Amino acid sequence: MRATLEGKRVSRISVRGFAVASATAVTTVGAVVGVAAGQPASVNAEATAADATIADIPAGAQAQVQTASLTQQADDASTQADAAALKSAQEAARKAAAETAQSKKDAADEAAKKAADERKEKALAASRSASRDVGDLLGKSSYTVAETQALARQMMAGDQFQCFSNIVDHESGWNYRATNASSGAYGLVQALPGSKMSSAGSDWQTNPATQIKWGLNYMNDRYGSPCGAWSFWQANSWY
Repeated sequence: MRATLEGKRVSRISVRGFAVASATAVTTVGAVVGVAAGQPASVNAEATAADATIADIPAGAQAQVQTASLTQQADDASTQADAAALKSAQEAARKAAAETAQSKKDAADEAAKKAADERKEKALAASRSASRDVGDLLGKSSYTVAETQALARQMMAGDQFQCFSNIVDHESGWNYRATNASSGAYGLVQALPGSKMSSAGSDWQTNPATQIKWGLNYMNDRYGSPCGAWSFWQANSWY
């Protein structure tokens, strides 16, 4: 066998020269080295190849090793390309998610701003309407209970009207000319004496708006609010 090998063209190559050789390539090198050295086929070809630095390999075996190496290189390149593609896809997905989240936030902000603008416009419209209504009610020679209550609603916060109304119900029954014969208390809120209400307007005797203004100021100054005054009234039957 040695004579036969010597008769063939033999090239010397370095197994370690193929830095990216596959396991198959290394096994092939080891097998060829073993045969060339006259070792039995049962010798561990991979271990032999791993220990060898330079081996005498026939030209045909060289082609096999080179092919295996190129195949491994191609596989490695493919793996790197797949990893790069995956990374690119992940980055694109993150970017798309961020853009989507920003778009949703912008839409939500715009919707919130639009809703706030609409509420503001409604409030302004209600205020303008209330001003017109108060203007329409002022300067009359007489007022119904409904008109007097409408004036009161427009002159105070909505959450305070019911408390104010409860007190007026008990004090005057919404009669802005009500007079207590024994004490001299007068008007919607039964100011005592009635002339106190002149601080809110000289027409305190005939204008329920003037009486409401004075009564509201009194409740706010003494009890913090009409509801504070109503709480005191419930406990004492006066305020």
